[in-house]
Amino acid sequence: MRQQIIQIHPKDNVWAALQDVPAGTAINGVTAVRDVAAKHKLTKEFIPKNGPVIMYGVLVGLANEDLPAGELVTTRNIRHASGSFSVKEERHTEWERPDVSRWAQRTFMGYHRSDGRVGTGNYWVIIPMVFCENRNVQTLHKVLVNELGYTQANPYETMLRQLLHSTAPEQPLPAQSRRFANIDGIKLLSHTLGCGGTKDDARTLCGLLAGYITHPNVAGATVLSLGCQNAQLEMLQEEIEKRVPGFDRPVICLEQQKIGSEKDLMEQALQRTFEGLAKANEQQRAPAPLSKLIIGMECGGSDGFSGISANPAVGRVADIVVALGGSVILSEFPELCGVEQELSDRCVDTTLAARYTQLMREYAARAEAVGSGFDSNPSAGNIRDGLITDAIKSAGAAKKGGSSPVTDVIDYPGRVSKPGLALLCTPGSDVESTTAEVGAGANIVLFTTGLGTPTGNPVTPVLKLSTNTRLATKMQDIIDLDTGPIISGEASIDEVAARIMDLVIDTAGGQYTAKAQVLEQDDFIPWKRGVSL
Repeated sequence: MRQQIIQIHPKDNVWAALQDVPAGTAINGVTAVRDVAAKHKLTKEFIPKNGPVIMYGVLVGLANEDLPAGELVTTRNIRHASGSFSVKEERHTEWERPDVSRWAQRTFMGYHRSDGRVGTGNYWVIIPMVFCENRNVQTLHKVLVNELGYTQANPYETMLRQLLHSTAPEQPLPAQSRRFANIDGIKLLSHTLGCGGTKDDARTLCGLLAGYITHPNVAGATVLSLGCQNAQLEMLQEEIEKRVPGFDRPVICLEQQKIGSEKDLMEQALQRTFEGLAKANEQQRAPAPLSKLIIGMECGGSDGFSGISANPAVGRVADIVVALGGSVILSEFPELCGVEQELSDRCVDTTLAARYTQLMREYAARAEAVGSGFDSNPSAGNIRDGLITDAIKSAGAAKKGGSSPVTDVIDYPGRVSKPGLALLCTPGSDVESTTAEVGAGANIVLFTTGLGTPTGNPVTPVLKLSTNTRLATKMQDIIDLDTGPIISGEASIDEVAARIMDLVIDTAGGQYTAKAQVLEQDDFIPWKRGVSL
């Protein structure tokens, strides 16, 4: 018989329901007071009013009233709470390295860059320095994609033609052959920033854009500037040099107010971009060690199973990648609320621990200053599917980081420069955080979801991992791998992690195309530093 409930940590005083628990069901000597839907929590024992609610071994809430054993945990009867944290001299950097013999000799076919990093793709990016140039970059992108063979057949266009003409079913037109075989795509990074904000906003935007231009998955870039905006080309060039001194990939920068007419600007952009693409097309895939992987860990549309199936499986992958000498990024700082002490203790030295705790406190203070807080982070969908408080959500989300020591703490929009686990300060907002992880250098992103989200990225494959089999079946077009067998008991966390790792290697080498890439889900949203949860 399938297991009904699970106690995740020995200290927990609540259970998570793995399947529906009807009222009156007796479990381990406790009777369910009312119906408990799968993914939700019920009390394991009596919890007095204002007593702590413990899950994943940490404080995740306080009881608003006396809660009998077997009671359903809801937003009405508990409230968000999390433990205090500080920088301690004692470091907890010991960890159990996984057995990586299965992958020790594996390689992936990647694009080797002169700075030593390796790309899992080879893209040309087109970027506006300011929103005023969005129309021009969109026009340039459309022309290049259409004429160079990067347009995918659209099944909805075929459907509309059938409706308009009442013809017999037609097959979608085959994709035009690509002019540049070694260029995986021409991608547009349009945005709404660049002017009208603070000088810090402009510098931060330039840092993020520099992260994309110098990204190992990017072959070259075309940048269009108006000229009078806060985000100046000189600022962008400074940020590029800061990240990769002597950067040698082609970057075409054109300023409309210097050139003159739109026609002259676009003709120069088209001519020089075509020449740059021809040069970048000379780059070919070659074997690379798995130590060149930089994996971003992300979640979105989370549910009550996220911290039990997908996130722990991804965390095991994180440990495998670190043991192989690669890098892992754990971000979404509002979703690390409640586990700060554990992460602080895992930092390899007190300097890193102090940096992490400072970033967390500053972020929380900014949120509170505008009348919000980390407790506002869970979405309606999160709550509906069992993530009642931010601390419950955070404790499960943190499982994506595995158990290895924290080797770096990076503020947005910085980049990864060391092997091991890095903490990157970003919002919990899916696309803003994914955008930041890729800007920091992630050449693969593992994205766990319990409710389903189509999120992708223009230059980095985003692999979608479902927390439950029902979602994987219902939304097959966006889910790359199902971790639901962990919930059903058909597979262990280690077994699913091994499947994910093999999928990562296939994706990195170009043998597998992520569903988000097939759907051309090229989401790019810069974080305008301020308050975004």
